[in-house]
Amino acid sequence: MKIKNKFSISIVGAGRLGGALAIALAQKNYRIASVVARRFETAAYVAQLIKPPPEILMAENLAALPSSDIVFITTPDPEIEPTAVRLAANRNFNSETIFLHTSGSLSSAVLSRLKNDGANTGSLHPLVSVSDSGAGAERFAGAFFCVEGDAKAVAAAKQIVADLGGESFEINPEFKTLYHAAALMTAGHLTALFDVAAETLSRCGIEESEARRILLPLARSAVENLGRQTPATALTGTFARADAETMRRHLGSLGEHETALRIYVELGKRSIELAREQGADGEKLEEMRRELVNCK
Repeated sequence: MKIKNKFSISIVGAGRLGGALAIALAQKNYRIASVVARRFETAAYVAQLIKPPPEILMAENLAALPSSDIVFITTPDPEIEPTAVRLAANRNFNSETIFLHTSGSLSSAVLSRLKNDGANTGSLHPLVSVSDSGAGAERFAGAFFCVEGDAKAVAAAKQIVADLGGESFEINPEFKTLYHAAALMTAGHLTALFDVAAETLSRCGIEESEARRILLPLARSAVENLGRQTPATALTGTFARADAETMRRHLGSLGEHETALRIYVELGKRSIELAREQGADGEKLEEMRRELVNCK
């Protein structure tokens, strides 16, 4: 199914991701018919960045949603199914209407009420970190999007991804939550790890804001290496060198900081496996592994 840019789109949930999608799609000449949000200010911020401005609706007025060719449900996960039920009750769609939710952890099955009533349903999840709808609109180009659902919905999702300059891939719906766990570890947990590292550096007498500024180029260089090499090849530092003495000093310095110590130990175990693949000294790595396993 070929989706044409003249098709109309409604966004139900104009928060960070929903707002970013609305803005980005408008820039690609899709017609944004309406944006729905809980707070007028949120929807108004998104609407003023779109030409022509879409209709603004409050969440409680979902029954007034105009008929659209494609409806994105970009609400928080717990609200997706109730929103689908409300949309189904409105009956403001036909057999050509496509509903796409943007949850990473839920499959298109959560839209079963709409599907049972004759709509086309699917999911489209962008693998990007969107913390602001305005800036986030620029991040879809070059990103990967996970799509799944019925044939018409998947075809529509793939065309949208292509128009945004991204790449799409499909997975079996039963693996959606596992897929999302991988995505969370890549972005959310990476952010949390960086926060722990910056907090650790701040204990050296450096302001946390300065610690983040100091460590950020290092983090960037590691990610850039991963873009060119396998994780085993990209691994650098203490574990890549099988440097047991340095590891012991690290463990001693982290001893009073339980969270940082636990993270260091668990990621150290994984780093040892990568170092083995890299060809580091096996005996030294095994010695390091035993010390990590016995670390209290």
